[in-house]
Amino acid sequence: MDIFEKLRNNSGPIGNPAKMLNSHHYFSFPMLEGELGPRMKFMGREVLNWSLNNYLGLANHPEIRKADADAAAKWGLAYPMGARMMSGNSTLHETFEKELAEFVGKKDAFLLNYGYQGVMSAIECLCDHRDVIVYDAESHACLIDGIRLHKAKLGEYYKFNHNDMVSLEKNLIRATKLANEKGGGVLVITEGVFGMSGKVGDLKAIVELKKKYDFRLLVDDAHGFGTMGETGAGVGELLGVQKEVDLYFSTFAKSMAAIGAFIASDDPEIIMFLKYNMRSQTYAKALPMPYVEGCRKRLQMVKAMPELRAKLWENVKAMQDGLRGRGFNIGETESPVTPVFLHSEGGVPEVTRMVRDLRENMGVFCSIVVYPVVPKGQIMLRIIPTAAHTLEDVEYTLNAFTTLADKLKNRVYQIEDVQEVVE
Repeated sequence: MDIFEKLRNNSGPIGNPAKMLNSHHYFSFPMLEGELGPRMKFMGREVLNWSLNNYLGLANHPEIRKADADAAAKWGLAYPMGARMMSGNSTLHETFEKELAEFVGKKDAFLLNYGYQGVMSAIECLCDHRDVIVYDAESHACLIDGIRLHKAKLGEYYKFNHNDMVSLEKNLIRATKLANEKGGGVLVITEGVFGMSGKVGDLKAIVELKKKYDFRLLVDDAHGFGTMGETGAGVGELLGVQKEVDLYFSTFAKSMAAIGAFIASDDPEIIMFLKYNMRSQTYAKALPMPYVEGCRKRLQMVKAMPELRAKLWENVKAMQDGLRGRGFNIGETESPVTPVFLHSEGGVPEVTRMVRDLRENMGVFCSIVVYPVVPKGQIMLRIIPTAAHTLEDVEYTLNAFTTLADKLKNRVYQIEDVQEVVE
């Protein structure tokens, strides 16, 4: 079969429903326009936006806008031109690495050009065919893709039930046995904050297992960096186990609202090994200087302005307490990520009508998650509070969700004509 014909006939697990619903630019690939912030425009209408990964409100902060503009004017977008190993290194890149390492309580760090490809490449680099990976079942797609690059044979890496230490220990026993037979080691991979549920990874219990088993621990703390812990240094700081985390990874795409990432360790030799062996960095352009300077400014503000984190958590508490108080199920979140679980009997048509009502009549924009990510008959609305939101924004959204839940209960969205809902 012609490759293109095959792709036209099957658009994939996300593309097929999008094609069926004709949802491009509405349910998928939507366009939010205007200044980044709590209120933006969607399809020409102003909406209260709860879908930005902008926890500390830095995306459009005037100090950040100025720092970004000044850096772009000073350096342009090309500098440095090349990969770090060849011609793209600079004093500022290395200074920023030291600042990042110090902030998260590690001895050294490696600045990465992108988060997704960076952590994928780190996993591929760390483990050879003799090593065994054990990972949390709800690990982010970037971690799963990195594990797929693992040089071991299929079936020689193990998945443990989400945050389940009994399951982890069972798999550590299997992994240790196999690693010993192959002459390799064991790498455990988990997250600080799981981005869909908001649950915090049980790092304290995982670290406790180090007393019984020999393994290294890699933590992806993309949602915890800048938001969790006394200083914002992440979930390891929050739980008092940062020193026992062997490799700490985070992207800048969440709390710092930027591009780039880093991986840190207390073993400088391991960081140097990564610098010389991570293919995504060896063969790709270095992080451009405006991002380096802009992200350094962001890190300075994270450290010097704890009031940003305090405001974020004020909004998180108001939203989560308000939802619980109104009888909503928000799962077991312990972080700013706020899932709202609703029950649907009408399937995809009901959900599409509900989303249209929420966006077009109530003016609230948030991410909607349905089966197979959540069980059949369930809808998850994913709310990301930020420091830029106000308590009035929270109250408005709580009222909108109450109206939405009442309509779902009364089967309003199961009517035949969508226009009856959205007009």
